[in-house]
Amino acid sequence: MLKTILSVIFILICVFLTIVVLLQEGKSAGLGAISGMADTYWGKNKGRSMEGNLQKFTTAAAAAFLVLALILNVL
Repeated sequence: MLKTILSVIFILICVFLTIVVLLQEGKSAGLGAISGMADTYWGKNKGRSMEGNLQKFTTAAAAAFLVLALILNVL
């Protein structure tokens, strides 16, 4: 019973992680990202922007993914 519940949560986290990663912007800005992006408002306040929130959600979902994968492997 517990393994079934954890498996459903694991699948939901997988779907959420996929969606959050696909919503993020690409990092292929080239050499212009070295100086040009860092001086903009969004570059300085990236932690408060939507992109910053998506990165935080990605980190949290990845950590939950790893923990649940280990737990499900033990069960």
